[in-house]
Amino acid sequence: MSDILKQILDTKHIEVATARQMRSEAELLREARSRQDIRGFVRAIEDKIAQGKPAVIAEIKKASPSKGVIRADFNPAEIASSYACHGAACLSVLTDVKYFQGGYDHLRQARAACSLPVLRKDFLIDPYQVIHARALGADCVLLIAAALSPSQLLELEAVAIDLGMDVLVEIHDRSELDAALAMQTPLLGINNRNLRTFETRLETTLDMLADLPAGKRVVTESGILLPEDADRMREHGVQAFLVGEAFMRADDPGAALHALFFQREQPAA
Repeated sequence: MSDILKQILDTKHIEVATARQMRSEAELLREARSRQDIRGFVRAIEDKIAQGKPAVIAEIKKASPSKGVIRADFNPAEIASSYACHGAACLSVLTDVKYFQGGYDHLRQARAACSLPVLRKDFLIDPYQVIHARALGADCVLLIAAALSPSQLLELEAVAIDLGMDVLVEIHDRSELDAALAMQTPLLGINNRNLRTFETRLETTLDMLADLPAGKRVVTESGILLPEDADRMREHGVQAFLVGEAFMRADDPGAALHALFFQREQPAA
């Protein structure tokens, strides 16, 4: 585990303990169950691919620990609306406050601005956070294999499924693959960025494809910067993408999405 990841997880333990003191899990669960507004995250991805188009999970992110502030002019609702107008299948919204300058309101604002399903992008280590995700309005949660034991992955997935949410499990290398494949979710995110060196290689996704069973939908993450990168993935059968930073640095994130994925669309492999 990288030092920054360990630091983030240590912070999360403190944040969860503090949140539990402010509001009980039972009360939070009642709010989460009272929401009847789930938007199908997996379904939106599959619908886009069925149309022969790339399924883009477009990310809303203000900053990162390694890059600092990525987008100073940051309006989650405007960004979400732009993404929706330019062909995104889903949204991913950073809610981590300390390290990514995210916020719970960012998710609420983005979801209210469009009809796309939304992933809560955060470092989830406790059922409380999964329940909170649904209370905020999230339709899907991210579970990071590098941050969780195999039993924790299964436990948090079960909570998400019970609340009607989808799950994106993220892996970085083959050592995390078995734990991810034991889960029910069809969404398997492969992060091309090495958490230890921060080097990004598209081969990280491509090299793992042969090890995956049928029925898993690969979502390639990080390093998709040029139309040629997207084309290369689609030629190998990868049709789902999670992209953030390339869009966040553009004047109009949605226009950047269109230019990267739809300006000269290739037929699906």
